[in-house]
Amino acid sequence: MSASPVPVVSKPVLVTTRPSREQALEAVRTLIAWAGDDPSRPGLIDTPKRVVDAYGEWFDGYDADAGKELSRTFEDVQGYDDMVLLRDIEVESHCEHHMAPFLGKAYVAYIPTEKVVGISKLARVVEIFARRLQNQETLTQDIADAIEAHLSPAGVAVLIDAEHQCMTTRGVHHRHVSTITTRFTGAFKSDPALTDRFLKLAKG
Repeated sequence: MSASPVPVVSKPVLVTTRPSREQALEAVRTLIAWAGDDPSRPGLIDTPKRVVDAYGEWFDGYDADAGKELSRTFEDVQGYDDMVLLRDIEVESHCEHHMAPFLGKAYVAYIPTEKVVGISKLARVVEIFARRLQNQETLTQDIADAIEAHLSPAGVAVLIDAEHQCMTTRGVHHRHVSTITTRFTGAFKSDPALTDRFLKLAKG
């Protein structure tokens, strides 16, 4: 008798209870005190509020659904079967290792089959995943996987070029060093000429 197939789980699901706003404010006060300053002095008294508000904006990707953004499609592509490419999408994210920013550009392309999506939705998908804690490799893969899953295109290509502040403001202190990550699926992965064309168009 053959063994039953083992279910494949692509990513672990983390279930957690979000702390209250007051708990978050107190955590910031603790960090200020740990850094060696007085969280009650005039210049810092409102800092916890500002930090918590900033975190609410920087990480609002946890409350957004990339699939919902990609669900509003147009099925009449009128025979168009070449790549759709967005260049220079701003990336503002934070790495999961130091919670330091990494900033750069994303280049996203796909080859439609039966449906296309509004170009602003692709930029929004980049924004949703960027506004979470992760590394750049995961961010690149998540963007490509979401487009692949919801649009069923002939291929997806994603390139991200970013500078990491955890490398420029701490540790080795090397400035102006960028990290490039890519993810290719379908035709972009199997056709080197198409991959090369994407890279040339993406970087101008």
